[in-house]
Amino acid sequence: MTRNLLTCPPRPCASCPYRKDVPSGIWEQAEYDKLPAYDGEMGEQAANGAIGTFMCHQRDGRLCAGWVAGHGPHNLLALRFNSRRIDDSVWDYKTDTIVFRSGAAARDHGMKDIKKPGKRAVRLMAKLTEKGLGG
Repeated sequence: MTRNLLTCPPRPCASCPYRKDVPSGIWEQAEYDKLPAYDGEMGEQAANGAIGTFMCHQRDGRLCAGWVAGHGPHNLLALRFNSRRIDDSVWDYKTDTIVFRSGAAARDHGMKDIKKPGKRAVRLMAKLTEKGLGG
């Protein structure tokens, strides 16, 4: 029996909330509010209920590469909790894409312009909506 294990894309997607070069305000507040739960020590993550894997917003069935890169695979309780479903490559995941090192920092950036997104954000939101990925 072959199991489909969870992997990461080679780099965080162009709309990843963890990427520092993604414009602020492209996702709904509820999406940004999920990010800080994965910060802190394992016990803090458990207390925050952060035991589920964080999947890519592109809905491609892979883990969010920004999430893994930003927190580090060995620092995520959710990966350890779900280790039987995680491909070995995830534990060594690295990217040259610059990402926020915490969910709180990514959330703060994302929320900064949420009420009045800039032109780049509006264009990216339009692309996501065309793909049926907005939200």
